[in-house]
Amino acid sequence: MNFYDWMIYKGLSKSSARSYDGALRGALSEWAIDNDLTSGPLIASTSALTFETLSQDIQKLPIFKERNARGHHMYSATLSQFSAYLVSNGSDDVQIDLEQIINDAATTPTEKAALVKSRIGQGIFREKVLLHWACCAVTGFSDTSLLVASHIKPWKKSTNSERLDPWNGLLLSPNLDKAFDKGLITFEKKGDIRLSPLLSEPAKLGIEPSMRIKLKPEHEKYMAHHRAEEFKKG
Repeated sequence: MNFYDWMIYKGLSKSSARSYDGALRGALSEWAIDNDLTSGPLIASTSALTFETLSQDIQKLPIFKERNARGHHMYSATLSQFSAYLVSNGSDDVQIDLEQIINDAATTPTEKAALVKSRIGQGIFREKVLLHWACCAVTGFSDTSLLVASHIKPWKKSTNSERLDPWNGLLLSPNLDKAFDKGLITFEKKGDIRLSPLLSEPAKLGIEPSMRIKLKPEHEKYMAHHRAEEFKKG
């Protein structure tokens, strides 16, 4: 799913989606290229972590500050939207999952809408995960626009009801989300983090063996699956 389509699924109007998509492909890309921050258009970015650093550099540019203020912060909003897109929808797997949902004749339109929004990190699932955690479940980082509502039991292995169950969710910073999704970290029943021996240089990702999370009993059936089936023990 491309950036424009993702914004439409997220609930933005077509005019807003066109404006953000145009700003990313146009002015923002030109400013980044002209100031040697990147060698190509921003729309070609695929890494959420790399783009976050690039976004911060773009926002320091004098032309960005001037035009963003004059444009009622449209350019900063564009960067935020695209960052969220990369975090929640930046893989071919997500595209495949969305197509399967849309083409599933056994799923009602209402269920499809809820599942699509859940898969792209929006909708009821994210809202309920946000209500429970309110900040990164591990670090306490509070800017929720940069956090990922991550499934504990992976989407592909969950039933439709499990995909929408907020107890199957953690709110994580992008680096923790990616490590958790790849099975390079997990959490014990009492909340202590467990690092896979396959995770190299965790400190450089801001991941420390002293990290903890406050889990509820309702999380445990999903976390038990993650420890047993997803965590890479080496």
